[in-house]
Amino acid sequence: MSEEEHELIRQRRLKLEHLRKIGRDPFAVTRFERTHVAQQVLDGSCDLEGKRVRIAGRLMSLRLHGKAAFGDIADASGTIQVYLKVDNLGADQYALLDDADIGDFLGIEGSVFATRTGQITIAAERFEVLAKSLRPLPAKWHGLRDIETRYRRRYVDLIVGAEVRRVFIVRSQVIREIRHFLDLRGFLEVETPMMQPIPGGAAARPFITHHNALDVDLYLRIAPELYLKRLIVGGFEKVYEINRNFRNEGVSTRHNPEFTMLEAYQAYADYNDMMKLVEGVVEHICGEVLGETSVTYQGQGIDMRPPWRRISLLDAIAEYAHVDPQRLLDGESTRTLCRELRLPASEALHHSTLVNNIFEAYVEPHLIQPTFVIDYPTAISPLAKRKPDNPDLVERFEPFIAGQEIGNAFSELNDPLEQRRRFEEQARERAAGDEEAHPMDEDYLRALEYGMPPTGGLGIGIDRLVMLLTDSASIRDVILFPQMRPES
Repeated sequence: MSEEEHELIRQRRLKLEHLRKIGRDPFAVTRFERTHVAQQVLDGSCDLEGKRVRIAGRLMSLRLHGKAAFGDIADASGTIQVYLKVDNLGADQYALLDDADIGDFLGIEGSVFATRTGQITIAAERFEVLAKSLRPLPAKWHGLRDIETRYRRRYVDLIVGAEVRRVFIVRSQVIREIRHFLDLRGFLEVETPMMQPIPGGAAARPFITHHNALDVDLYLRIAPELYLKRLIVGGFEKVYEINRNFRNEGVSTRHNPEFTMLEAYQAYADYNDMMKLVEGVVEHICGEVLGETSVTYQGQGIDMRPPWRRISLLDAIAEYAHVDPQRLLDGESTRTLCRELRLPASEALHHSTLVNNIFEAYVEPHLIQPTFVIDYPTAISPLAKRKPDNPDLVERFEPFIAGQEIGNAFSELNDPLEQRRRFEEQARERAAGDEEAHPMDEDYLRALEYGMPPTGGLGIGIDRLVMLLTDSASIRDVILFPQMRPES
């Protein structure tokens, strides 16, 4: 803390002491009854002019002019100007402004009028300090400049950044519209365990915790997939969940260890049906939340209207990396190809990681308009169903927009014998040192043995989708409290 900031805090505490001394302790106030919020006064000014209203909010600016002052009061709906004059308030009330600071919460009672320039204003006839801000806010014209401070002190970032608040309002609306879209189509929202005895449904390193009463290790879930498919076995035909996943991985502009996913499963459907579902839900969200189906992300215009382009993973790599796609079908040939392309190729890297490294380096930057990359190698897709005409590939797709992947989907593997064989292969890779290989889950295999109908499954990363819809460059910009290193 700078010496200047320390002095400002000291002065604010002195003002608090004075307010308490004169019987105006702001922290003793328990409630303030409002008749309107700021935007309601602004929107209804024609009917409210000359009428008395009661508003409350944070004091964002104060301009003193001798025996009168103008201030701006901000609440969750917006900002409105207030006019404070000694003739209207009385000397004792007006003197309370000496103890008011930018950032304080004020309750205002007064009548609505328009200034000579037409600005809707409330002429205060009474006000009180409802809570004292003991720390100065950043200057509102530049807000919080340090990006790390913005994420650590999101509460301050929200106070001074209208655009920051808008991003999180959009995020809430996106989630609401996803639910609305799926509910109207007969999907049932469910909840599955966040702590699991076996971390399954994705290739990722889990976080481990311990349950003392049961004396067992549990894992924060990396995906809800295997539990949602158990529900399909149980007779639910359309289910979805919007909730957190946890993956013990690095932090970047696209990755946060704790993130929000939509997963949806539909019986008697395949990955083609899931592609239509993705197109439909994204188009719906854009229309309802943004009012249009075209967005601009980092200077690039993107048209979300269906149909989206479809290209196989192998064709995409052949097109952009100019290599023989057949070399991607097994681990060793892919490793050799990575060495030729000067990409990481150590023996510790799993086949899926090698393919993904080639894809990220050569293909992703070109996938600006919405694109479904389809038909992945079977070896890197242990939970997906093989293509009937090509057993080396599975019915799997990932949607890409603006050069980044926003989801993953399959025609789900429902053959318990084939699933066991693939789990056994994953177990061998795990024993060889691949920490992200899928562990054996005997209960899930038992569930499949009771029978699961043909099923399409889908996961969409909500954080990344919100990034696209709000033109946010980093995933941290769309997570209220992203994971950070502890402050030193």
